[in-house]
Amino acid sequence: MLRIAVPNKGSLSEPATTMLKEAGYRTRRTGRELVLVDEADDVELFFLRPRDIAVYVGQGTVHAGITGRDLLLDSGVDAVEHLPLGFARSTFRFAAPAGTMSTLDDVEGKRVATSYDVLVRSYLESQGVHTETVHLDGAVESSVQLGVADLIADVVETGTTLRAAGLETFGEPILASEAVLITTEQYRDEPALATLVRRLEGVLRARSYVLVDYDIPMNDLDVATAITPGLESPTVSPLQNPDWVAVRAMVPRKDVNRVMDELYEVGARAILVTALVACRL
Repeated sequence: MLRIAVPNKGSLSEPATTMLKEAGYRTRRTGRELVLVDEADDVELFFLRPRDIAVYVGQGTVHAGITGRDLLLDSGVDAVEHLPLGFARSTFRFAAPAGTMSTLDDVEGKRVATSYDVLVRSYLESQGVHTETVHLDGAVESSVQLGVADLIADVVETGTTLRAAGLETFGEPILASEAVLITTEQYRDEPALATLVRRLEGVLRARSYVLVDYDIPMNDLDVATAITPGLESPTVSPLQNPDWVAVRAMVPRKDVNRVMDELYEVGARAILVTALVACRL
């Protein structure tokens, strides 16, 4: 039975649970279960703190888990990223009092406050920069004003909190993070893990595409199918009126409104868009 660690709280929790549900796995009913056995799919779900998931995976206690790329790298354990999942995206950056720092050279010898000690130290060492790392469990923005550190390294979203603390980001981002499925080299080739990955990839692909159906005169079919080529080829079906056909094709979700406009311009009618839940391609 495949053991999967799932975030039990925070910004990763709900999207991870939703993705697993869309992939066909059982999910928690009350939100309080710590362990859930899905016998039909031969998996066991463990709901754990996001920061602990990489540790459990690295130790082999569970076969795979969903956590943030930043938390994986900060854990320092022997686990690997297996599949990016496309949600909970964030950027990890340095920030300092406005106008005081602009490049990594300015960080040399300074005190950096962060909740991600391992990640920050590894990054700075790779850049040949020597600093003192000050570990804080939260609210690192206040550390500079309180004299605990000279700058911070933290997740940056809108930057509003930083500006309120008189800080500004500088230099290149340390890391672009998102939710990822992680495992170890030992379990990479497990058939049960391959099934999980295939299901999750099906959800990701379904979220990226929609199904477009439309009717088109036979004389305009070639022009219309050039707009909607589908993945391998669109499905073309005859209609009762021999001068018309029905076409079905997958279209990238981000392009769907433009595609509908172009189809209408070349004579397509009854243009319908259907959302996808999951697929196998």
